[in-house]
Amino acid sequence: MNKNDLISAVASTSGLSKSDASKAVDSILGSITGVLRSGGDVRLVGFGTFSVARRAQTRGRNPRTGEAITIPASNQAKFKAGKALKEALN
Repeated sequence: MNKNDLISAVASTSGLSKSDASKAVDSILGSITGVLRSGGDVRLVGFGTFSVARRAQTRGRNPRTGEAITIPASNQAKFKAGKALKEALN
């Protein structure tokens, strides 16, 4: 499912128009992104938790040349599924 499929599903299940559903999906995604950018967590009870993990700077090798390179530190988004989501899948 891609973003357009998600918008269509939200529109059909909620009775919203596609443009209103698109605004709702964009708003939710923007809100989650904003909270993660500020260093917070988003907890959706029964669904899961979005959080930020810090990856430290590491040393690596360029596979083409074998030259040693430095991989810079970065922030990565993490998602941990909640109990209800896990149970729904199994």
